[in-house]
Amino acid sequence: MIQLRNVVPKGSARVLVKLEGANPTGSMKDRMAMAMIDAAEREGKLKPGGNVVEFTGGSTGTSLAMVCAIKGYPLSIVTSNATSLEKRLHMKALGAKLTVLHSEGAKLNLELYQALFAETQKIIKETGAFWADQFHNKNQEDGYHALGEEVWEQSGEHVDAFVHVVGTCGSLRGVSTSLRKHNPKLHVVAVEPTESPVLSGGKPGSHRIEGVGIGVIPALWEPSLANAFEQVSTAEAEEMARRLAHEEGMFVGTSSGANVVAALRMAVKLGADATVVTIMVDNGLKYLSTNLFQ
Repeated sequence: MIQLRNVVPKGSARVLVKLEGANPTGSMKDRMAMAMIDAAEREGKLKPGGNVVEFTGGSTGTSLAMVCAIKGYPLSIVTSNATSLEKRLHMKALGAKLTVLHSEGAKLNLELYQALFAETQKIIKETGAFWADQFHNKNQEDGYHALGEEVWEQSGEHVDAFVHVVGTCGSLRGVSTSLRKHNPKLHVVAVEPTESPVLSGGKPGSHRIEGVGIGVIPALWEPSLANAFEQVSTAEAEEMARRLAHEEGMFVGTSSGANVVAALRMAVKLGADATVVTIMVDNGLKYLSTNLFQ
């Protein structure tokens, strides 16, 4: 947990960020991948040597590839060119079998989500694989409850607002649930792409913030989870990610940039006596081939 100093406007709240890029594959998704596979084993849905399948536009595939490599499960990943080359090569290096679909302009949108889903169903039908189903699998929350407890402890037990992007909604749900046990008055802000603001009632669209803004309301979403919404554009998220590298020495991806943009807005609103927390979702090494750092 690190306090941002150079990008925070004067007079704003303390802004703390949790550096999840320090996890084994460089992403917070390691937590949910382990939680989902452990639960599948415990519930008898995944037998020794059984096949696993998932579709992903973010780091979930890399995290699942690591867990499956450790536990000896063959893994099929359905992804697309909208996922960075680094992530795809990382999955492959860890032993995953990849099916890569094409998205025009390498953008994330509802049509791509539907195509990824359809290809996954085809693999399930052909192989009988266990589908991790990250968008519906509530077991992933177990991995994020621990993250919430770490945030509370490492903040000095002072968190007034938690700000976070929504992909599957598992991390926002798990972290905020844990934090609200300690602070029932916690203010939670759900962040989504300006180009696809479906949570706040807008229309789905295309954007380049990997792993979030899927174009539909996630099954794990509940209106009671958030007190407010913040919309952040791809351009704003990318620019903040670059600023974090230049001004804070933090090398992170686009969704982390979006988180900080929204967290700074909240910090200005709350003022100097408050503490705002957000997540640095992953490591910038995952994006070297993308528009973000090109």
